[in-house]
Amino acid sequence: MLLVNEKEVLFHAGMTLADLVRAQDPAADILLVNGYPASLQTVLSDGDQCWLWQRGKAPSAEEMRHLLYARHTPGVQTRLQDRVVGIMGLGGLGSSVAIALARMGIGSLLLADYDVVEPTNLNRQQYFVDQIGEKKAAALRDILQRVNPHVAVTVMDRRLIEEDIGVLFKDVHALVECFDDPAMKAAGLRAVLHHLPGVFYVGASGLAGYGENNAIRTRRLYPGVYLVGDEVSGAAPGQGLMAARVGIAAHHQANQVVRLLLGAESEVE
Repeated sequence: MLLVNEKEVLFHAGMTLADLVRAQDPAADILLVNGYPASLQTVLSDGDQCWLWQRGKAPSAEEMRHLLYARHTPGVQTRLQDRVVGIMGLGGLGSSVAIALARMGIGSLLLADYDVVEPTNLNRQQYFVDQIGEKKAAALRDILQRVNPHVAVTVMDRRLIEEDIGVLFKDVHALVECFDDPAMKAAGLRAVLHHLPGVFYVGASGLAGYGENNAIRTRRLYPGVYLVGDEVSGAAPGQGLMAARVGIAAHHQANQVVRLLLGAESEVE
């Protein structure tokens, strides 16, 4: 048996890659066998893993689901693809969290930020030089379209205030706080505690500089409410926000969201 684009295909002795291409996808021009580029003359062996793809072709929704099922297992992926996650702030944390969740096949993302991409953002945020001057919400939506076009992305180009949060994010399953402003970090926490019962919340505090990797941790504050960071390292002269440590914290946040959505955390007091 061969595994072709993550699907089982019957193998027979003497089979070449040309035979497989003719039978499966005559238009394919990217040919990989067991992770390496191969030619049409390649003789296949039972158990080979093959990829046949057309250059520039985007996977359909069904193909993308199948790929994610194969990597994450159907049980996990089915649960993630029905979930809605909100992200407040689309800077170094928020842009990285959004991309990670899109790659993992979260069904819907609700993104909020009012700012534009500036040159100083490029040291840690997931934007590109040609996006300087664009609104972050629109720029990140474009990036996510290239990462996984089958994630539903809704953007809000607005400055959030505390009174908005409980209304705008009332339909999400999890909410991720990625603000730079300490006052808004506190506002986000108050809003979820007072107005969003049942919504998981993952905030961040303390991730500046290039301190020890493992000082970044995920701590439970209340049932369903978590804080990521070392809770000490704020941005200051001589201690800026840098891509690696911000990325560590962002992926803590994304992973914690997935853990909560999949029921991997016990919320019993």
